Amino acid sequence: MAAMSLIAGLFLFVGTVVVMEAVAYALHRWVMHSRLGWTLHQSHHRERKGWFERNDLYGILFAIPSVLLIHGGMHDRLGEWAAWVGAGIAFYGLIYFGFHDVIVHGRIAHRIVPRSAYFRRIVQAHKLHHAVESRDGAVSYGFIYAPPVERLKRQLGASRKAEVRAPRGRPPVDSAKAGSTDRHEERA
Repeated sequence: MAAMSLIAGLFLFVGTVVVMEAVAYALHRWVMHSRLGWTLHQSHHRERKGWFERNDLYGILFAIPSVLLIHGGMHDRLGEWAAWVGAGIAFYGLIYFGFHDVIVHGRIAHRIVPRSAYFRRIVQAHKLHHAVESRDGAVSYGFIYAPPVERLKRQLGASRKAEVRAPRGRPPVDSAKAGSTDRHEERA
């Protein structure tokens, strides 16, 4: 078998990172927020006690295809393409960990402040996702793309299923009577 060119490998790598956003969106929305998936993911929508949460098991599960593809690609069992795709999946996981766990949720101390419009929108969209305590009615399931924040606020305010978390220090908010949307931005 002929060796894959570096350009083709990089194309597969970058393409995999892009496709992983769609895969992560689908898994987050329709698996993690399903009745069964919520048994693990619910811990992520609650106040964390300690370093780990049950939701972290998803990271282990999602790493398995990456490891198998890299291993199979490096040992000529699957072909070089598999190593590039596996590396793309792993890189997306690294982006996810750095953005989601470190920057948004502060699981590792840092001094990063989102300054660009893109970065602020992604962080704010994820905070709006966490404004909902229930598995139903959440918005913004992606990690490196988010719709405009104003649209997410309108969707959240219009949702009849969302159990909107009360901002710290305020009484709970009835989402059916929600007129103002500024309450959605306080909880990460």
